[in-house]
Amino acid sequence: MEFDEWFPSEEACEAYVQALRWPGGFRCPNCGAGDAWRRARGLWVCRNCSGETSVTSGTAFHKTRRPLRDWFRAMWWLTSQKNGASALGLQRVLGLGSYQTAWTWLHKLRRAMVRPARDRLHGEVEVDETYLGGLEEGVHGRETDHKALIVIAAEIRGRGTGRVRLRTVPDASSSSLLPFVQDVVDFGSTVVTDGWRAYARLPELGYGHRLHNVKDSGKQAHELLPRVHRVASLMKRWVLGTHQGAVSAKHLDYYLDEFTFRFNRRTSSHRGLLFYRLMQQAVDLDPISYRDIVATPGRASSGSDLPF
Repeated sequence: MEFDEWFPSEEACEAYVQALRWPGGFRCPNCGAGDAWRRARGLWVCRNCSGETSVTSGTAFHKTRRPLRDWFRAMWWLTSQKNGASALGLQRVLGLGSYQTAWTWLHKLRRAMVRPARDRLHGEVEVDETYLGGLEEGVHGRETDHKALIVIAAEIRGRGTGRVRLRTVPDASSSSLLPFVQDVVDFGSTVVTDGWRAYARLPELGYGHRLHNVKDSGKQAHELLPRVHRVASLMKRWVLGTHQGAVSAKHLDYYLDEFTFRFNRRTSSHRGLLFYRLMQQAVDLDPISYRDIVATPGRASSGSDLPF
């Protein structure tokens, strides 16, 4: 009912996107001029360069064949699902004839869940790795043949957990783990890790480093680094529950983006605000097609399926 009150028509949806995309009035994407007139079929024509553009061109909705209101319904439903959303669920809710369409839409929206210039974590931050996938024989330590290796950073907020960041990495070497820390944690922050040697150079990079040696402490890893282990457990339950483990390693990073988006906003009681944030970022997202999504590998994966 709330959605129907906010967005009763296609025109209302277009006006909402227009307000987000051009809050100060129309701006031509070609020349930057602000003077334009609108044709009957909805295209804006710049008076300066005569370039044509629509309110959805250059956004996540670029060249969509479905009504914009269907996209709004999908995003409203996506942000209203506490435990995430599957392509099959979206297909049923919208009555889409094609599973591929629902799958493509969700992957586009997952890309909109991360702001490129988002704030880095700060203060004290736990960092550790975990694996996603089934049991493997003949591997030792942090080695893996088929499982995905995921590095997690979680802010320490008293006894609780602040914001988190997750990313797949090809291996547990310093060349894989340290760039992640530099990307997601503010310089000068204190990074809390186990005794893995790959983190030894953190002080050289401008970070405080507090390490817990699991063997010497006599405690379990989840006791020494409780926040990252809690996040890892929740992430695995989410992948296996909501998505039934049907996640390709090739696209795993984008599922992790969705998990991060939901976890960092877990205390929000305003669904409308989550919808607004997602819509705001979808308007700024560069267009991507189904072909591009299928062809684009994950940030560190081999593209194979995970052995659940």
